[in-house]
Amino acid sequence: MKLSKKETISYGLGAVGKDMVYMLSASYVLYYYQDILGVSAFAMGVILMAARIFDAFNDPVMGVIVAKTRTRWGRFRPWLLIGTCLNAVVLYLMFAAPPALSGNGLIAYAAVFYILWGVTYTMMDIPFWSMIPAFTEGGKERENLTTIARSCAGVGSALITVVTMICVPLLGRIGHSHMTEREIERYGFQWFALVVSILFVVLLVLTCINIKEKSTVDMEAPSIGQMFQALIKNDQAMTVVITIVLINCSLYITSNLLIYFFKYDIGGANWNAGYVLFNTFGGGVQILSMMLFYPLLRKLLSALQVFYVSFVMAVGGYAVLLIQMFMGVRNVYLLLIPGFFVFMAFGMLTVLTTVFLANTVDYGELKNSRRDESVIFSMQTFVVKLASGVAAMIASICLSISHISQDTSAAEAAAAGASSVAVLRMTMTVLPIAGLLIAVFIFIRKYMLTDEKLREITEELQRRKGDIR
Repeated sequence: MKLSKKETISYGLGAVGKDMVYMLSASYVLYYYQDILGVSAFAMGVILMAARIFDAFNDPVMGVIVAKTRTRWGRFRPWLLIGTCLNAVVLYLMFAAPPALSGNGLIAYAAVFYILWGVTYTMMDIPFWSMIPAFTEGGKERENLTTIARSCAGVGSALITVVTMICVPLLGRIGHSHMTEREIERYGFQWFALVVSILFVVLLVLTCINIKEKSTVDMEAPSIGQMFQALIKNDQAMTVVITIVLINCSLYITSNLLIYFFKYDIGGANWNAGYVLFNTFGGGVQILSMMLFYPLLRKLLSALQVFYVSFVMAVGGYAVLLIQMFMGVRNVYLLLIPGFFVFMAFGMLTVLTTVFLANTVDYGELKNSRRDESVIFSMQTFVVKLASGVAAMIASICLSISHISQDTSAAEAAAAGASSVAVLRMTMTVLPIAGLLIAVFIFIRKYMLTDEKLREITEELQRRKGDIR
């Protein structure tokens, strides 16, 4: 049976809510604790990486738990609902640190709630993406659903990118007068996190109500040992996973440091207005790239060709941005030119990597005679969070070397010397370029699931199931 419009829309809305909470954490948790609350950049870097190491054990276990689940409501929806409600509560508490906390107490608070956030996010993210193969039999329907879901997820990310630093100052001033800018941001993030958490729960509840699991594969759930063995044997899944890590790490390095670039490098009284304008433009381009540019290019080119075009655009955009930085460009409208190509490229790469990962489920079933969609998509959850953790660690090292903290003014950052500013600029651009080049090199050498190969795999799987005699 084909997916109905109601089901497709409901799934897309869930993706919007899911990536709203993810982007809020990935882009602003370092800024909130380091720049607003005064936790050292090094301490935050250690916390963010430690959480990712913990995920290395937690995420695969969650994938196995989902695979073993059998309820009257299906395999995925119970965990989707439970994980959503818990994650919403933890998200709010993570951005609502008690004012009385300081020093080691504040560091401990950040560590506990960031790790809990990662655990609860995994509980809902793995079943959410694992539903794609369960909904579809492959081919165009799967690619279309994946494209829609990733596009909607991109909308959620873009919304947070655009509205966060508009809403935070406005919400922070409600009921509070005569406060410093830092205090306004502190209360603003707390109220904004509450609003996002509520929207998150509402949207995912709609998904759980309207989505039905139409196809499941009856099989013995794999043990953790069998799961790792299956992943190692699925060379295509591992190739896509590595590519996703490198692409997302490149993106998150930039997104983590962008607010510091506008606040401490460009500076000025209106730095927030420039930051909001850049993010608004970038978020809009990212949405258009997923919903308009990608479908148009897909009609003319294969998925692999669009993938490589996106890499060229991203690397070229970063190179131009680096040149502008060292030429002393301060006009935000000129910075939008390379930003257009970078945001457009990442929008399309977000869709494509998920499509490629979904395709590896069929490949794994053909090669290993088992359909491990929960296992494969648990790796996506882990690697995206791993990328954000690595990126945050790199950003924290950059901030430590640049001597940028909550007590640093834009004038003081500039007076610190060209070397400090250069570290910020190079980290934002050169490291993402390197990550993208490594990613495309690995992908070209290892990935082999062309459109023709996928058709052959689908036909063989149907033949095995008796659909083709």
